Amino acid sequence: MNTVKTVLELRAAVARARSEGKRIGLTPTMGNLHSGHVALVSKAVQRADFVVATIFVNPLQFGPSEDLATYPRTLAADQEKLLQAGCHLLFTPTVEEMYPHGMADQTLVSVPHLSEGLCGASRPGHFDGVATVVSKLFNMVQPDLAVFGEKDFQQLAVIRAMVRDLNMPIKIIGEPTVRAADGLALSSRNGYLSEEQRAAAPALYRIISQIGTSIRGGEQDFERLLDDGKRQLESAGFRVDYLEIRNAGSLRPATAQDRDIVILGAAFLGTTRLIDNLHLHEQ
Repeated sequence: MNTVKTVLELRAAVARARSEGKRIGLTPTMGNLHSGHVALVSKAVQRADFVVATIFVNPLQFGPSEDLATYPRTLAADQEKLLQAGCHLLFTPTVEEMYPHGMADQTLVSVPHLSEGLCGASRPGHFDGVATVVSKLFNMVQPDLAVFGEKDFQQLAVIRAMVRDLNMPIKIIGEPTVRAADGLALSSRNGYLSEEQRAAAPALYRIISQIGTSIRGGEQDFERLLDDGKRQLESAGFRVDYLEIRNAGSLRPATAQDRDIVILGAAFLGTTRLIDNLHLHEQ
């Protein structure tokens, strides 16, 4: 596996692979890789002949009070994980390489509606930053396919819409959430949790799953389910950001008539914000 830092080097390496008739796969990350990231790369390796991973902590998607400065950066360990997963090329640009004219005048990509509400309400501008950096990476690599995790359900929806609306010839593949043995979704931010908080953290997915079980069992009073779920989260020590039942395609609030539903939650343990979801396919 080669590691490159410039767009020029990246494009040259991809051009060589493409000239050999290889199908190009892309897995964008912010580093501090765990088994969930490895699963994304492994999926790309299954579907493509030449896999590019990127590690870039994107300032454009962080709010002023968020953890940009302290976000964990573990390049050497990440390189080892990517090598073992079969990655062919790693792109690790600087901020200056990604935004050579600065971020204040950067053209932004904005996906309306899907970017609003949920994490978009809690993190204003976040999805503009995500869509912009992913669009740039897509243009730099021009992959045939790209793999993203389903844990970030709203992000995946935003990226799918961007690709559709801007006619990008890229297949977007969602990879199921990878979990610890106790059900907690793997996340780079889990490392911020204290021992006590880590013990409490699996309650988020457990409560989301309980709501899912109720809906599968025929419960249609979504408001009551959500109120009960929020109370349970608060009792478990969480500060609830949101807990919602949405249509999985449009992300609008779900009704009893919807057959493709996703339950989404975000909640804080201390200063650490955890997100999770459960997709109920065609109930």
